[in-house]
Amino acid sequence: MINRRDFLRHFGLGAAVFPFISNLPGLIPENKGKRKQRLVVLFSPDGIVPTTFWPDAEGANFDFKQSLSPLKGFKDRTLVLRGVSDRVRGDGDNHMRGIGCLLTGSELFPGNVQGGSDTPAGWASGISIDQEIKNYLQKSTETRTRFGSLEFGVMVPDHADTWTRMCYAGPNKPIAPIDDPYQMFGKLYGQLKDQETLKSVLDDLREDLAKVRSQIGVADRQLLDEHTTLVREMEKEILAARTNDVGHAVPVIEPGVRRLNDNIPKISKLQIDLMVSSFVADSTRVATLQYTNSVGQARMTWLGIQEGQHDLSHEPDSNKDAQEKLTKINEWYCSQLAYLAQRLAETKEPDGTGTMLDNTLIVWTNELGQGNSHTLENIPFVLVGGGLGFQMGRSLKYNHLPHNRLLMSLAHGFGHHIDRFGNPDFCAAGVLPNLT
Repeated sequence: MINRRDFLRHFGLGAAVFPFISNLPGLIPENKGKRKQRLVVLFSPDGIVPTTFWPDAEGANFDFKQSLSPLKGFKDRTLVLRGVSDRVRGDGDNHMRGIGCLLTGSELFPGNVQGGSDTPAGWASGISIDQEIKNYLQKSTETRTRFGSLEFGVMVPDHADTWTRMCYAGPNKPIAPIDDPYQMFGKLYGQLKDQETLKSVLDDLREDLAKVRSQIGVADRQLLDEHTTLVREMEKEILAARTNDVGHAVPVIEPGVRRLNDNIPKISKLQIDLMVSSFVADSTRVATLQYTNSVGQARMTWLGIQEGQHDLSHEPDSNKDAQEKLTKINEWYCSQLAYLAQRLAETKEPDGTGTMLDNTLIVWTNELGQGNSHTLENIPFVLVGGGLGFQMGRSLKYNHLPHNRLLMSLAHGFGHHIDRFGNPDFCAAGVLPNLT
């Protein structure tokens, strides 16, 4: 059976058509019958409201409170982990260490970024777990993908500092997320052409795609048609979003407020759709989606909330209005998680091994347990989907166990049996118990 790259050479096809054939089972003999595993890490900032977030009951007989209510349709696919804490200390304020140590489990280097009255700090001193898993998967031809990992963003600030980065290729090597859907589309499929005429990248591939269709089986042909239709629809969505941002000239506004703040829901949907498309093409099996940044100051006007999120998170628990607004904000983030889960659940694996949600674990998390106390205890970790062999459909409560153990568990779920990750002092007891 001919493989994908030989197929391109044999029929004189351009490399630009590769994303459209990389998922076809008939051209992937080395992966035949093997289950794909994927990891998505979704980040939202500024902590949560504990009373409206954490389920009261443990085990399988739990109920979702308001913040997690969008996940009601995925209860049997959800694992809520309470009592997992970021034990990493050292330089930097808790917002900085919250995001910088979140996926690395490592201290921040000394640096010159000042956070409040805390000791200034620099970048994280270790690799993040998404990149660790990516490197592990890229070593094998059976799990290697075109990009290895993709880092999506939604309104991440242009400047680079410790508050804005959660992914690290190694010590002192932060990875910037791509928060422009148009740029992400270009990375996946090639640049869109003339925005005025909505000319598609598919136009240039029409002849090559016709050659491909004539040489593949019926099942692969159907998958190819579904993928090209998806790309065509996404092109139109992305171009519409860019050419019709707000329907009027964008005014000059005060510093610290992103000019496309009101388009956050639109950008979020496009980025999630692009992520699912990248999975359909098997361009990656590891992805992250970062909403704004640590100390995120989004103004969720579409929810009727005018205050900045970070400002609200500093209000005391006694401020019921602020607590209700923060609950609505986290409920909205959860709705984006639910949308991603739904898209994956309705997308079948090209090789017939169930849906993409069956083989994908989504981890939703935050840099803080609660914003007004800046605590690193009880960091919210909500897992949705499948893929790593965890027993889902439960609410678990731990006694402030280090989150390094959860990071190790994610690696073990991929068959990458590391005995430490990040600060080794928090790894001696092994992976997080009771997940499987």
